[in-house]
Amino acid sequence: MMLSSEINDEFDFEFLGNVSGQPYLLQTNVYSNGTSGREHRIRLWFDPAADYHTYSFLWNNYHAVFFVDSIPIRIFANNQALGVPYVSRPMRLYVSIWNGDYWATRFGKDKINWNHAPFVASFRNFKVDACIWKGQDSECSASTSNLWWEQEAHQTLSSEQAFMLSIVQNNYTDYDYCKDVKRYPTLPAECNHQF
Repeated sequence: MMLSSEINDEFDFEFLGNVSGQPYLLQTNVYSNGTSGREHRIRLWFDPAADYHTYSFLWNNYHAVFFVDSIPIRIFANNQALGVPYVSRPMRLYVSIWNGDYWATRFGKDKINWNHAPFVASFRNFKVDACIWKGQDSECSASTSNLWWEQEAHQTLSSEQAFMLSIVQNNYTDYDYCKDVKRYPTLPAECNHQF
């Protein structure tokens, strides 16, 4: 599932699957102004194929928060003041199943078992609460503060949300680009300013 603009802004939830008996991996990506390489991967604490779960985004002018069952699993703060591009273009929602035989399988170590095809994704209680972009004078413009997601209560995480996020980061993180010093000898500017 992804939110994507026409000019390479994107938020992704990507289910990478698993090896039998191992936790399922959920990867999130952020592309902003065409800049990629901001992946986070967590080990899910449940089998996502066994029952329905809620995967959601809160995206406003302050941050983008990824949630699983109302638990924040990742935050990408608006750090434009540090020169970090922030996602600010109108987006559409896309859902697909596609062959990630290399990048989604530990770089080809665990091959997709095609005997399990066809692969199916199903949804229920799908909801969208967003504004419809209608150009510069749209109700979605950055100067608009009457939208619920721009209100003060949603500009930072609550103390309970911050606590839950720290549990996920400390116990379920499989990969965090902000800790990948081999890939980024000089970490991206946002890595020390995510809250």
